[in-house]
Amino acid sequence: MNGVKESLKFFTMSGHSKWHNIQIRKGKQDAKKANIFTKGAKLITVAAQKGGDPAMNFSLRLAMDKARAAGLPKENIERALKRGTGELAGAARMEEIYYEAYGPGGVAILIKALTDNKNRTVSDLKHILSVSGGSLGNPGSVAWMFEQVGVIIISKQTTVNRDELELALIEAGAEDISDTEEEVEIKTKIENLPKVLAKLKELNVEVKDSRFRWIAKDRLEPSPEHEDKLAALFAELEAHDDVEDYYTNAE
Repeated sequence: MNGVKESLKFFTMSGHSKWHNIQIRKGKQDAKKANIFTKGAKLITVAAQKGGDPAMNFSLRLAMDKARAAGLPKENIERALKRGTGELAGAARMEEIYYEAYGPGGVAILIKALTDNKNRTVSDLKHILSVSGGSLGNPGSVAWMFEQVGVIIISKQTTVNRDELELALIEAGAEDISDTEEEVEIKTKIENLPKVLAKLKELNVEVKDSRFRWIAKDRLEPSPEHEDKLAALFAELEAHDDVEDYYTNAE
């Protein structure tokens, strides 16, 4: 009888443990989704402050396309748009701010934040960086190490001949085309990004992602002793609602 009870206890505990793990996993997935939605809405709001018509505001069009691709509901997009154009009463102004920082081992980090409370954001970033042995830098201390480019991601699987595609993109303003396992990354000067996107649309090539990105001019290979701290630092930055993106010279 005791053996039966122990077996029942084991299965009950196993079932509870499995359900508990599922809840934890779902909670993390929901938190990540909420984080993506929050950042997507902020990006639209900041872009809309320069004009609410996506046909005339390329940054807004990019932000809205990215939000739709992430599954941001239509009502959230419209609310973020109204907040940016000033149609949403009582909403605090959202700002785009770049923070320059150093990570463990002297790695350079350029952090792009979208915030309606600079004091909160600065305080949070100082804490995140200090835990990993990093710190905020002075204005100009890090930015010179990076250059801004346009980046487009497409799938390798297209109906367009690869040689013809590359030729068309280069004529439109693409400066570098490189492959990963499943995707193709296209780099352009920032002023040529709209033209290259238009060419891809003309060729019926689906764009998986497009954005302005800061690329390090030179790379720094972190020492093994700093790798775990850097990984933890980057994970914290990604999870923070005010951090829209970050860029680093870490290899």
